[in-house]
Amino acid sequence: MIARVLVDGQAGDRISVMDRGLGYGDGLFETIRFLGADAPLWSRHMHRLENGCRRLGLPMPGAGALLAEARAVSRELAQSVVRITLTRGIGARGYKPPTKPQPTRIVAAFDVPPCDEPAQAEGIRVRLCTLRLGVQPALAGLKHLNRLEQVLARAEWDDPTIAEGLLCDADGLAISATAANLFAVFAGVAATPAVDRCGVAGVARAQVLAAWPHVQVRPIPLDELRGADELFLSSSVRGILPVRELDGRALAVGPVTRALQSHWRELGF
Repeated sequence: MIARVLVDGQAGDRISVMDRGLGYGDGLFETIRFLGADAPLWSRHMHRLENGCRRLGLPMPGAGALLAEARAVSRELAQSVVRITLTRGIGARGYKPPTKPQPTRIVAAFDVPPCDEPAQAEGIRVRLCTLRLGVQPALAGLKHLNRLEQVLARAEWDDPTIAEGLLCDADGLAISATAANLFAVFAGVAATPAVDRCGVAGVARAQVLAAWPHVQVRPIPLDELRGADELFLSSSVRGILPVRELDGRALAVGPVTRALQSHWRELGF
C-alpha cells in the first residue's frame, strides 16, 4: 500500500506521458528502508544515486531535499520503504536526450513487507532462472529503471515455496538474484560476484563489503557456486537472507551468514 507520494515535491501520483522514464526507462531509483525518520543506509543510497546521475548525465537533486521529502512521505510510519525515482523528465519523441534535462522526481512511501522469521532463521529456497543477463558495462552496477530482465526472470516460476531466482550472465557466471545480491562462502572465505559487466551494485552489498573487508569480489562460475558451503542474499529491504536450498541441493546456514545477520540487526533493522 502506498502511504503518500510526492512528484517534484508536490502531493500527487501523475507524470506526463512524454516523460522519458515512462517512454525509455531513462532514469534511476533507490529503494530505502526507513526506521521512523531515519534510514541507516541513507548515505550509501545517496552515493549510489549520485554515481548513477553522473554516469547517465542527470542532474543530482540535493540529498537534503530528498531526505526531507522521504521523511514527509513516511511520516507517522514506524517503518517504511521509501522509493525515490529520478527520470530525465519530459522530452521530445526519439532517443536523443534533451541538452538541459529537467528531471522528474518521485518520492513514495510503502509499508514494509512482513518479516519472514522462518526464512531468516532457516533460509529460503532458490532456483536457477533460464534467463541470462545481458552484458553491458555502460549500465553495469546502476539501479536504472529498465528492469525487464528481472521481470521476465521472476515470471519463470509461481511456486510460493521458492523465494528467489538466481541469475547468470551469458558466460555462465553467477551474478545475483532477481531482487538481491548474492554471496557465497567457500571454506570460510566469502565471495560475491563482480558487477562490472552486468547486475546491480546493491547498497546492502556495499554494507557487507565494508563490514567484512576480506570478502572476495570476483567472477564466480555457476559450477563453482554449486559447491559453496554457504549461500546468502543481501537486500536493503529484506536484509541478509540465508539460502537453504539451490535447485534441490541443501545448504547449511553457516557462521558467516549468521555473523552478517547479526551485523544487520546492529544497524537497527
